[in-house]
Amino acid sequence: MKEKVCSITFGGIGGQGVLKASEICGWAAMFAGYHVKKSEVHGMAQRGGSVESHVRFGKRVFSPLVPAGGADFLVCFHQEEHPRLQSFLKKDGVDLTPYLAKVEQAVDNPRALNTCLVGVLSARLPIKEECWMKAVEVVFKGKAVEENKKVFLDGRKIGQL
Repeated sequence: MKEKVCSITFGGIGGQGVLKASEICGWAAMFAGYHVKKSEVHGMAQRGGSVESHVRFGKRVFSPLVPAGGADFLVCFHQEEHPRLQSFLKKDGVDLTPYLAKVEQAVDNPRALNTCLVGVLSARLPIKEECWMKAVEVVFKGKAVEENKKVFLDGRKIGQL
């Protein structure tokens, strides 16, 4: 995959951790040796408004924005955001929205949904687990690091099923 650019669109509503999820992904790709570009698109600048983030990585990436029909992966953290974002997905792209129900059941704390769903995504990307763990350590601080590592690994298991 180092030659090809991988494009991921994350979406949800404010307060769901969309930006943290894309940060984890961006750091993990960087730690794996990829060139990374990331962009954030905020809808309403408040909790509950639409939020999306784009992450692109590969040997060389020139634009941070995923064009319509250009996402290899679509990661929605809220079912109602899916119709708005599905036009980003390539015809042969992977939509992780069907994993939402499994992830919601797997997490005790709804705030961990984003990290768990990134774990599901990680199972499909050419990035080693240690790069993901290092990324979680960069994005989260204190007690939240270990909690998020556990939730991430739970999601990674769900993604490997």
